[in-house]
Parts: sequence; C-alpha cells; structure tokens
Amino acid sequence: MKKYDVIVIGGGFAGAASSIAAARGSTRVLLIEKGNCLGGASSSSLVNPFMPYSTKINGEETKLTGGIFNEICQRLEEKGAFKFLSFLEEELKLVLNDMVREAGVDLLFHAYIFDVQREDNVIKSVSVATRQGVIKIEGDYFIDATGDAQLAFLAKCPTELGRKSDSLCQPMTLCFRIGNVDVDEFMSGFEELQKAYKEARSKGEITNPRENILVFKLPVNNVLHFNTTRVVKLNPTDAFDVTKAEIIARDQVRELYDFMKRNAKGLENSFLMMTASEIGVRESRKIVGEYVLTEEDCRSFTKFHDGIAACNYDIDIHNPEGSGTSHYYFPQGEYYTIPYRCLIPKGVSNMLVAGRCISSDHGAQASYRIMPTVCSIGEAAGVAIGLSVKNRVPVDEIDVKEVQKALKDNGGFVGI
Repeated sequence: MKKYDVIVIGGGFAGAASSIAAARGSTRVLLIEKGNCLGGASSSSLVNPFMPYSTKINGEETKLTGGIFNEICQRLEEKGAFKFLSFLEEELKLVLNDMVREAGVDLLFHAYIFDVQREDNVIKSVSVATRQGVIKIEGDYFIDATGDAQLAFLAKCPTELGRKSDSLCQPMTLCFRIGNVDVDEFMSGFEELQKAYKEARSKGEITNPRENILVFKLPVNNVLHFNTTRVVKLNPTDAFDVTKAEIIARDQVRELYDFMKRNAKGLENSFLMMTASEIGVRESRKIVGEYVLTEEDCRSFTKFHDGIAACNYDIDIHNPEGSGTSHYYFPQGEYYTIPYRCLIPKGVSNMLVAGRCISSDHGAQASYRIMPTVCSIGEAAGVAIGLSVKNRVPVDEIDVKEVQKALKDNGGFVGI
C-alpha cells in the first residue's frame, strides 16, 4: 500500500490549490478526484465566470484573492482564455494539470472516497472506489476539499447540512449553453425577454421557480452561458435526491430553451449546445470546526487574528424554498477575513477542510463559497498542512503567523 505525507480529496479550486501549496513545501502529496479533470465546479458544473474579488482600499483597487489563484489567472490570460472574469474551461483544465504536476503532486482520477480508517483522533487511511476495484491509501495528513465535507463526514466529524432552521440548502443549478447566437441582438432584447419570462411564470407556463433569467457572455463568439435553472428542497448529499435534481434541471433547460427560442431575439439559428456534466451545488454539508464563521462576522467586517483569506463577495442567498434571491453587498473598501480555526474539524488532529464546506453558518457560506475565495482557503490549507508535516505536529498546533507570512510572500491577501 502506497503512503503519502498528505492526501487531498477533491480536485476543485480548493483541492488543486491545497495540493500545489503543500507539494511546494516539499511534501509528498496525492490528489484524489472523482472526475476526469481538475477544476471542480468550473469544469464539471460549468460554473462561469469568477465572481468579483476586489475592492478599493485607500483609493486603490485591491485584489482580495491572490497567490495561486493569481497564477492560474495569469496562465489563462497568456493563453487568451480569460476575459472580464470569464474563462475557457478546457484551458483551465490544462493549466491546473500543469501546475499540480510542476509542483510534484501525484494525481488519481476516477476515484470516489467511500470509507475512512480512523484510530482515535487520527485518520490513518482512506478507501476509494475505482474501475480496478477498491484502493486503500495511507496518509499522515489529509485535506477534505470535496465541497460536501465527504471525508469529514465519513470520519465521523460533526457536520451540519444547509441552514440551521430546517437543513435546507441553497438551490442546485444545472448550467447550460446556447450556440450560434447573435449575442448583440439577444442582449438588445433582453429586458423584453425578462418581462415575458415573468409573465409566463405568473401564468404557470414556466415551472422553474427562479424569478428571472441569468445569462453571461463568454470569451468566445456566438455563445451564451445560462446559470438560471433552480432545483429546491432536495438534499445535495442524498444520491436519489441528486438524481432527481439532475432530471428536473434538464427538464427546466428544455423548457427555458423552448421559451427563449419563441420569445428572444438572436436565437433564430441557435441550438442547445451543452448542459453541465454535473449539477452545480451551492451548499451542502459544512463541518463544525474550532470556530464557526457567522453572517454577523461578515457583516461586521471582522478581521480575525488568524485570518488566512479575505472576502467581500455579497451574501448571495438563492431562496432554498423557491423564488427570490437576497443580497447583502459590502460597502466599498470593506471585507472580512476567514480564520484558520474554521478549517479545523472537531474530533481529528491530522485533517484540514478547504472550500465551501469549512465551518460556518448558512449566511457566511453564501458569501465565501465563490471560486476565487475557496482557492485562497485551499492554498492556506496546503501551506498549513505542509507546516504540520515539517514539524510533525497536529494541525491545531502550527504557528498561524507562519502560514500568513507564506501566503503573503506568494502574493496572497490575508487582511490589513
């Protein structure tokens, strides 16, 4: 059985950044991903573009996400694959492949974690299902970057699902794209289309509970990207519910495309180009960690002494029960930081959690869940776990100031 210093589960932005940062610290890292590529929601769920991650501080535009995320964006720009926060997923997959291999990370695709071997408060190994059967892999330290806190859940660490009151999660969404579009013509009639959509919903002609149509341009010609399906009141960690959600969402895609083909300008010669290979999940399980980041912490612009990432993306809550989306926008120049303690699950001493499933409440998670921020969280987790390996100490005994210094030395932002 092969053994690693660090095993990272999940190859999204958090997992990729975690593995790169840890490997750059001279640790032996294995990155396990259930799909066939890196990028997570961006590649499997077509989540695009990146949400905004900057603000003006003392009159200067300041990126609140830097470090490895900046490196990714720079490489995309060099390939002509990044424009106005939108990016080309296929180039992103190649960029992430290059970066993890350059760092010396071992990769294992098509492997789904289903069991954890734990002794007292130490995780010893994980078991993954693959096409050759079960593979058991030992590690000294682990990072859960699954998005669903899957490793933490299997290790029997305390977790919570969705919002406190009823465990409902933000809606799942299946993104889709329409090709051969006259984009300028479509956008010129977009307000009229929105009115027609709302009228059709009021008449019961549209089953999608979302209140409007959400569309984005991409850095390619004649293609539009839609993030506008909405599946509510289903559990993103229940296999049968997720199956049901995929079916409902594809029905919504068909309904929406047929509606737009009848009512929108610029779609006369269009075709339904693609739907994501996996439905997008905004929220599912979150660990209960050494600190629980709250919506009030975010609204109070709290700067924690052990902050390892910063964020000012709005508290963007898509109604878990139906129509409507609530927002709290941060004032210019304001942001909050995410404490290292939110990455430390209760009950184990050799694991960190990175990404949207860190320890927080429903409101806080609605803000920091965006890809730029989870990439910063992942980088911090990788740096921290590297220090744990180096000093042979539990994850809660490292010097957070060393983590902060390493992040800043690599161009990261942890607050001022």
